[in-house]
Amino acid sequence: MSELATRFDTAVRRYLAAWNATDPDERSARIEEAFTPDVRYVDPFAAVEGHGALGHLIGAAQDMFPGLVFTSGGPVDAHHDQARFAWHLGPAGAEPPVVGFDVAELGPDGRIRTVLGFIDRAPAIPA
Repeated sequence: MSELATRFDTAVRRYLAAWNATDPDERSARIEEAFTPDVRYVDPFAAVEGHGALGHLIGAAQDMFPGLVFTSGGPVDAHHDQARFAWHLGPAGAEPPVVGFDVAELGPDGRIRTVLGFIDRAPAIPA
């Protein structure tokens, strides 16, 4: 595995761990490990900056989809400091109701600086 592939594999593993951390203190630690302090996260439903705002967003997603876990949807495709990766959100070992992909940019320290998220499949969200 190339150095770049290893950097992104580690970054995506940390990213998923942050999104799966249900304890607020653990979530904060995972976010600090995975993301730069000035992280910018944008998807169809949210645009946030910084560790605190990202932590609130992750907590809200967990409240919306209780008991579901984020898993990797396949290999990471990376070049330079950019990568795209698919993810699934669903019950462990079952067909995920939510599928998407993100494009991430790494900072110089190997943590994620920017995330642009896309949703490929999701259940209808009640108004």
